[in-house]
Amino acid sequence: MTGDRRPTRHVVVMGVSGAGKTTVARGISELTGLRFAEADEFHPEANVARMRAGVPLDDAARWPWLRDLAGWMAARHAEGVSTVLACSALKRSYRDVLRQGPPELEFVHLTGAAELIRDRMGGRAGHYMPASLLDSQRATLEQLGPDEPGVVVEITLPPDELVSAAVARLGLPFAAAPGDR
Repeated sequence: MTGDRRPTRHVVVMGVSGAGKTTVARGISELTGLRFAEADEFHPEANVARMRAGVPLDDAARWPWLRDLAGWMAARHAEGVSTVLACSALKRSYRDVLRQGPPELEFVHLTGAAELIRDRMGGRAGHYMPASLLDSQRATLEQLGPDEPGVVVEITLPPDELVSAAVARLGLPFAAAPGDR
């Protein structure tokens, strides 16, 4: 019976590269059972090559990627599966495209000082996004509007506290322990 299906929740952990989106989104997934996805894995190879070369993506390169992400969340919603997505979602127009997927979408905006983020990016291994693109991302970033459901979390907290704060502030339910199922 589809009427008995629990409502789904869909969350995008957003912010500039190096803010901790993947770490926080994975943590939310582990605590709540929401299905995790890394938006970077949806980029076509041409986008990855541009970023690897230090060339920021333009909107023309982003629109198909954002539509694919919205489609992934909509498909999970149709399956009755809640999701958490690590995605920059820097502009309101990008978030508007993402909102075309599931019927409701909430955001966790990770924010912090450029110096802290630059230091984190310098310590990452194997990521194609160079620290040189941080300034362009910060210039592109548009804060959540008052009509956009979500929370802003300062990244000076340790990762486990960031995750707990996001889960609590969004009112997400914790996943049942294996013995409680």
